[in-house]
Amino acid sequence: MATLAHRGTPIAFAAGMLRIRIEKSPRETLLRLDGRLAGPWVAELARCWELRDEDRAAPIRVDLEGVTFVSAAGKALLARLHEDGALLTARACMTSAIIEEIVNGRRV
Repeated sequence: MATLAHRGTPIAFAAGMLRIRIEKSPRETLLRLDGRLAGPWVAELARCWELRDEDRAAPIRVDLEGVTFVSAAGKALLARLHEDGALLTARACMTSAIIEEIVNGRRV
């Protein structure tokens, strides 16, 4: 069993889910994702995005390094976050390819 840490509060969740860790610093707000960005977890990430502090001048980075799967709805949400100004980052081939599609304006 893993945990979801939303604003520092851990919440238990089973395998196949998504962990979202929010880390704030003077330089940036980081949303670190681990697991599957699919199903109800797409809506959960969207909810976290809507709750962001828009008054902060620091950029928002969404780190997809720990993401193991992204559904079509997850890709669409990532594209929306990118359009809203989020910086998407990853190292793995799959997530890096998804980011490249989004950034280059290709269909996701």
